[in-house]
Amino acid sequence: MKRGIGSEDAETPELAIPVRKVCFIIAKAHEFDVKVAVTEPDAGSNPTDDNEIAVLQDHDDDPAREELGSLISQLSIDEQIDLVALTWLGRDGGQAAEWEEVREQAAYAHNKRTARYLCGNPLLGDHLAAGLDALGLSCSD
Repeated sequence: MKRGIGSEDAETPELAIPVRKVCFIIAKAHEFDVKVAVTEPDAGSNPTDDNEIAVLQDHDDDPAREELGSLISQLSIDEQIDLVALTWLGRDGGQAAEWEEVREQAAYAHNKRTARYLCGNPLLGDHLAAGLDALGLSCSD
């Protein structure tokens, strides 16, 4: 697939992770990104009395965090490496020409804490989307 960004001759690199999976992870990350800090961890009151405000707070056992972490953990190693590389590419405003280098660095840094690392990024969804964009890909394709 040819890209229109940068060089006319540049080709979109082949990703180990399907774009649709990245887009799903972006959507889940955005669900989690809207969470706010916990203001009262053990309120002891009825959630309906508090207008269900706790659902918007970033608790350790948050279902959105658990689902996102589980999704990332279930990916193959190559898919996890691509996800980290896309995050770094998007975070640093990278170009497609840098993809192989960034992916190589992500492969070198890969470990069993990838899901925790990525879930700890408060702008994960935005960085992934920007990484896809740098490669000439998007979730609207």
